[in-house]
Amino acid sequence: MKYVSTRNAENKVTASLAIAEGLSKEGGLYTPVSLPVVGDDFFRSLIDLSYQERAAKIMKLFLDDFTEEELAEYASKAYAGFDGPAPAPVRMLRDGVHFLELWHGPTCAFKDMALQMLPYLLTASLRKNGEQKQVCILVATSGDTGKAALEGFRDVDQTRILVFFPDHGVSAVQQLQMTTQRGKNVGVCAVKGNFDDAQTGVKAIFSDAELREKLSRKGFFFSSANSINWGRVLPQLVYYISGYCDLVRDGRIAYGDRINVCVPTGNFGNILSAYFTKQMGLPIAKLICASNKNCVLTDFLNTGTYNRCRDFYTTMSPSMDILISSNLERLLFELSGQDDGYVRDLMEQLKTKGTYTVTPAIKKALDDDFAAGFCDDEKTAVIIRDTFEKENYLIDPHTAVGYGVWKEYAEKTGDKTPVLIASTASPYKFCDNVLRSLGETVPENASVELFGQLEKRTGTVAPTPLRELAGLPVRFTRSVEKEEMISAVSDMLN
Repeated sequence: MKYVSTRNAENKVTASLAIAEGLSKEGGLYTPVSLPVVGDDFFRSLIDLSYQERAAKIMKLFLDDFTEEELAEYASKAYAGFDGPAPAPVRMLRDGVHFLELWHGPTCAFKDMALQMLPYLLTASLRKNGEQKQVCILVATSGDTGKAALEGFRDVDQTRILVFFPDHGVSAVQQLQMTTQRGKNVGVCAVKGNFDDAQTGVKAIFSDAELREKLSRKGFFFSSANSINWGRVLPQLVYYISGYCDLVRDGRIAYGDRINVCVPTGNFGNILSAYFTKQMGLPIAKLICASNKNCVLTDFLNTGTYNRCRDFYTTMSPSMDILISSNLERLLFELSGQDDGYVRDLMEQLKTKGTYTVTPAIKKALDDDFAAGFCDDEKTAVIIRDTFEKENYLIDPHTAVGYGVWKEYAEKTGDKTPVLIASTASPYKFCDNVLRSLGETVPENASVELFGQLEKRTGTVAPTPLRELAGLPVRFTRSVEKEEMISAVSDMLN
């Protein structure tokens, strides 16, 4: 299987090279030339397997230059540090409503599902391509990706990793997770701006030919751990297929029954992964895209016009505070028949005008597969409170956005199809807003001190990795303007 750049269809590479490079040099995202369409026999063969075994078999469909034995070894190691026998268990809330819990990894967010695997895929890709240089991994984060990437790549040979996060744009716990990160090869820097500023800055660095050449002479090259890297997207396909298999195995649906999948998302990577599994043949009916008040994706899916020229809101679900959704580019590439010229034109319009409108044919394709809605902070708080008090289940603000949007969709359409809702983070990562949603008074500027208060209020227990934050020394305090991000990279690599 070859991979092609969304902005240059002539640029076809192997899977390992796509993962090693992260982003194509002209700024395009690598995506498969064609998706594997598998039959019922393949999905049925996964039902009685472990998550790790499922991961190896699914990823092998996309990774020709890896053996299944290699992938099985990586999966076994990647998911060994999760807090239960199933890395991504399905929790049934009530009949027909299921939560895919993706936060049982070492950083307590769904990004662990991919970022515990990516270091194995990336370092193997370097070996397979004979790369001797050190890879400098640049990450822009709206909260969870940063810590998950730092933890995944901590002290991994032949790698350096630098994470940029928006100053005052992540939760107190998320910031503490990053700024206390241990490891000799890691760096963290705040950016004075929002996530889009950080993400745009990282992409600009990737596209800076002069800087790439300068660092190449020093023995470095760039790669990414953001979901612009195919090695991030691919492991996310696994948990949707695994979730469906668990529903069948546990007798909650019969094989062949269709389900809806609801995903709270900002950068579109998580729901894109679910879309790819549907194209492979997984019985998914509707993909329900859930946004917070930064509802640029909701508006796009409902109208066909993407418009980032709008107010940016800082919300209680900060990992979704995004106005430029990078992974949407991969979907546009697929729906346009892999027309790289069309995608380049749309991305240029987005860059220069801040908006674009897709063709009627693409809009119809969106309508066939997607539904979309958004949930503001007020509604999110109500969902957190009601879900705990009425259904005895504690969820974080991002998961609450997903649950709220699904409820609104189900009420509006009368759709009774069973739903799998992506539960993306532990509520303890957002203690302050969860406690406020439950009617508690919260001291200003508190972080880990709130774990005990939330435990007492709910009778739940904070995850061990978060408890261990208390007392860790803060290592990284640098904050830069977005124009200074290049100097931060240079300083780290000197």
